[in-house]
Parts: sequence; structure tokens; C-alpha cells
Amino acid sequence: MANAFLSSYLESINSVPGELQRNFNMMHDLDQRVEDLLSEIQDCQHRYLTTLKTNTDKSKCLSEIKEKFDQSHAYSDDKVQLAMQTYEMVDKHIRRLDTDLQRLEAKQRSSEKTSESRMFVDKRSDNKKSADQTALPFSLISGAGEGLDMPVDPNEPTYCLCHQVSYGEMIGCDNTDCPVEWFHFACVGLTSKPKGNWFCPRCSKDIGK
Repeated sequence: MANAFLSSYLESINSVPGELQRNFNMMHDLDQRVEDLLSEIQDCQHRYLTTLKTNTDKSKCLSEIKEKFDQSHAYSDDKVQLAMQTYEMVDKHIRRLDTDLQRLEAKQRSSEKTSESRMFVDKRSDNKKSADQTALPFSLISGAGEGLDMPVDPNEPTYCLCHQVSYGEMIGCDNTDCPVEWFHFACVGLTSKPKGNWFCPRCSKDIGK
């Protein structure tokens, strides 16, 4: 995904260096024209002040100076417009990069969440016995073996700190290496399922070391 994004973006800006160079060359050319005009204006001013005698000649010289000033002003305006176009061109690609990066990050976060969710489901399926009462043997159903004169299979596995068969509400330790795995709520002081990961007293002590 990242490689495809990078290739697409690099392709989109492939012509940018050439366009920037062209604009910079044009701005440099406009600068040079303005400098040439200012030099000509200085020459006209010198002639006006030192050599021209008649009013007609002076009037023509003033008109020439004004014309050159107007032309230099037009060149300056062209340069400003060109600079703005150059800025907008670069800014457009920066905005696109920011937008595409946000989309890429959102896709990656979504992909990571999906992957984590699948890993969690696989982990619970591979390392935990189902706590769903409909999938448990009779002695694991809430109340079975507790206060009832029902025979208990001696081969049925035991759980919890009390080493008894499963009954009532139980909770699984989130340590995949936990040797006990399942615990009765009452034996570990719980009245409801806690939020987030839960570790049994033995695993909590080992993790805290």
C-alpha cells in the first residue's frame, strides 16, 4: 500500500522541478529587464538635468522616463503573478501529500485494528476453552454440582484455585501460559466481568516480579 502511494505521488510531481526551473528563469529574466529599464531611466534623468535645453526636448525626455517606469512596473507585476503561481503550484502538491498521508495512515490503522481483532479471536480460540454455558458440559452449567444432589464425573477436569469442577460464572486468565486458565468469580473476588485484560492472582504476581 505504502509503495503504491509513493509511486503515485512521485509520478504526480515528476514535472514539478522542470516547471519550477522555468518559472525561476522567467522571474530572473523579468528582474533583468527591470534593472535594464532603471539604468535607462537614470541615463534619461542625467540627460534631462545636464544636456537638454529646450522644453520640447525635456518634455520628450520626461515622457520617455514615464514610459520606462510604467514598463518596469508592468514587469514587476508580472513577476509577482509568476511568484504567486509558483507558490500555489508547490502548495497544491503539499496539500495533496498531506491529504494522501492522512488517508494512508487511516487505512493502516484500520488494517492494524482488523489484524489485532483477528489475532485476539485466534488466541482465544486456540488457548482458551469456551466460557459459553451452552458449550459447557452439564457440570459447568451455572448451579450444576452446587447445592444439587447430582453425581459428578470423577474424570471431569477441575479448575480454579479451589481445584473444583466448573460451575457458575467463570473468568479466564489472559496469560496464555496460565496453568489453571479458568476461575470461579467468587474464588477470585469478582462479582462481574472486569474490563480489559484480567490476570489471576498467581500470574499477576509473576508479572509483577
